[in-house]
Amino acid sequence: MEKFYSVAIDGPAGAGKSSMARKVSQRLHFLYLDTGAIYRTVGYQMALLGVSPKDTDGICKYIDEVNLQIQFDETGRQHMLLSGMDVTEQIRSPQMSIMASAVAAQGCVRDYLLDMQRQFAQNHNVVMDGRDIGTVVLPHADVKIFLTASAEVRARRRCKELLEKGQPAEYAEVLADIERRDWADSHRQIAPLKKADDAIELDTSELDIDQSAAKIEQIIRERIDL
Repeated sequence: MEKFYSVAIDGPAGAGKSSMARKVSQRLHFLYLDTGAIYRTVGYQMALLGVSPKDTDGICKYIDEVNLQIQFDETGRQHMLLSGMDVTEQIRSPQMSIMASAVAAQGCVRDYLLDMQRQFAQNHNVVMDGRDIGTVVLPHADVKIFLTASAEVRARRRCKELLEKGQPAEYAEVLADIERRDWADSHRQIAPLKKADDAIELDTSELDIDQSAAKIEQIIRERIDL
């Protein structure tokens, strides 16, 4: 029976988890599962049904009707399908970011998606990132990394990213938003952000993206016989 390996990368908002996970998965020839896109797809379904992000009862009422699938193209890019329709581009709007955060806070949604994520890891070599991958989704992952950086560094990175996209960004506002999200993520009742006991913490405050990716790859290769 073929052995598949799983890598869990957790950490606070703006730590670069998605960028790192995507880059490292390419180097290792693993699949990168963007769990955020899954929650965005659920949020998109709720928006189509007219369910408010604050309507907890409505979200839990309709969650069983969500028919989503994950596909990867020849480049390894993840596509999200909702009832057979590719919604990969539609789920990237700011509105869907709000909806994703709302549905991700609901226990019924997390329970609904838990088996899907675990089964994916059982059948592929995979890198997953999020807030609770190593603690809840994949507690037995072969490698767990808790990726972090100071709030100030994460705010500067986020400002740079927004400005490069031509979007306005005020450092003080971005920093305040990151600090609010850190508090909310670490204090939420369901699957709060926290470092798994057996996770390796990597602070990238003094590292650029290539140095961070190289360090993560080194950690993984030291623990998995590839």
